[in-house]
Amino acid sequence: MQLRQRIEEVIKMQASVQRCTASVDFLENEKPFFPPTVNNEQFHEHFKIVAGGLLGTDRVNDMPPLMESKNFAFYQELIPGYFFFIGMQNKTHKQLQSPHSHLFEINEDVLPHGAVLYASLAAKYLVEFLPDVPLPDGKHHDEL
Repeated sequence: MQLRQRIEEVIKMQASVQRCTASVDFLENEKPFFPPTVNNEQFHEHFKIVAGGLLGTDRVNDMPPLMESKNFAFYQELIPGYFFFIGMQNKTHKQLQSPHSHLFEINEDVLPHGAVLYASLAAKYLVEFLPDVPLPDGKHHDEL
C-alpha cells in the first residue's frame, strides 16, 4: 500500500536528518489496518444539494481531511459511500468534547435535523438515481 510506504519513508528520512535510525511497525498482526474513509464525489454533490436546500447553504461546510479511522471505510471498499458529520455546536459550552470522552454531552436539539437530513438524502437519492428500477409483474403492496 502506498500510504504505508510513504509513512515509513517520511519517518525514516526524518530520523536520518537527526543522524538516527527508525523502524515502523503497523502492528498488522495485532490490529487490522483501517483503509482511508474517502467520500464518493457524486454523493458529495448530492449531499451539498440536499443539505443546502434543507438547512441553507450557509450551514453546510466542507471539512478539511481528518486523520481518523472509521469502520465505515470497510463498507466503502465494497460500495460507494458518503460519511459526514452533523454539527453539534452548543453555545452554552466552550468546547465540544470528543464523543469518546466521559465529558461528552450530546446536543439533543440537533437530532431532529439529523433525522430529517438522513431521510431527505435517502428519498431524493431514490427518486433521482433509481427511477428505472423495474417492478415485477403482478400485485404490489406498499409497506408504507
